[in-house]
Amino acid sequence: MEIESAIETLNSLKISSIMPRIETMPVVTAQSDILSVLKILRTRHHVWVVSDRDSMELLGVIRYLDVVDILLPPEAHRFKLGMTSRTMKSLLGGAAKAVDVAEPNPLSIGGDATVLDALMKMRKYRVQVLAVVDEGRLIGEISLRIVIDELLRLLRVGGASWRQ
Repeated sequence: MEIESAIETLNSLKISSIMPRIETMPVVTAQSDILSVLKILRTRHHVWVVSDRDSMELLGVIRYLDVVDILLPPEAHRFKLGMTSRTMKSLLGGAAKAVDVAEPNPLSIGGDATVLDALMKMRKYRVQVLAVVDEGRLIGEISLRIVIDELLRLLRVGGASWRQ
């Protein structure tokens, strides 16, 4: 498959057809302790926070870089005007559960959207991963890594190689 054809095919794919199974995704519940979150973030770039495993209501996301705020002492977050919301995300500032440190309202997209829709949203908001939701329930994720893997898979179909 030539690159133009592969990209055209890729961009028209429904996200739901290439997203990973929910069981393989980094997901914690709101009440999970922060150490559990940190264990996941050793090998992943983000963790989705859901209300509970039954409803899978998406509450937020914790990104790898958010660990800096979690580990800094509260006084490192203070400004002249007093406390900031980041102060409360510090372990030493009282944060104990995943929901305490999660960024609320993560960017999301529906499973019926196409890869092109996802890429446009990623570019617009300068993010590399989107939650895939159905009526507020986390059902999957789409990331640049997943899109790249799918493109490479398409280019190998039938033993064809990438030709420019």
